[in-house]
Amino acid sequence: MPTEFQALADAIEESYEFTLSYAAQGHASDAGTAQGRQLRELLTRSVEAMRGLAAAGAAVVQSEGLAPAAPYEKFFRVLARDAEDAIAAVELVLAQPAIGSQLIDNLNASIHLRALLTDIFLVAEIVEAHQARSTASQHEVL
Repeated sequence: MPTEFQALADAIEESYEFTLSYAAQGHASDAGTAQGRQLRELLTRSVEAMRGLAAAGAAVVQSEGLAPAAPYEKFFRVLARDAEDAIAAVELVLAQPAIGSQLIDNLNASIHLRALLTDIFLVAEIVEAHQARSTASQHEVL
């Protein structure tokens, strides 16, 4: 998978995995804890990654030569909308003075965040399959 898209996807996935663990621990608040600071840092980094995801996805279409381009362009418009919805949810959580496990559990269950994660997985699967076909074709030529 192309580096920029993968790096952004990894930042989002890392945040999601951390929040799953945080939610399971029963914290009443993130205030004053190292884990709380890490939670806010990862959520903030995730928002930044979400903002660049659609453009990085469009670059994947170019760099991988995915065709026809129209379905990919359409999908990356959907991904951009899903990213904006997920950003709104994460920023709402970040605006709270105290972030407890229950709030994070509700964020993790949010259809907005899940839709974006599914978008990322879909793109990853398509690109990996495309790369595997390209590699197989190159080996056949040799």
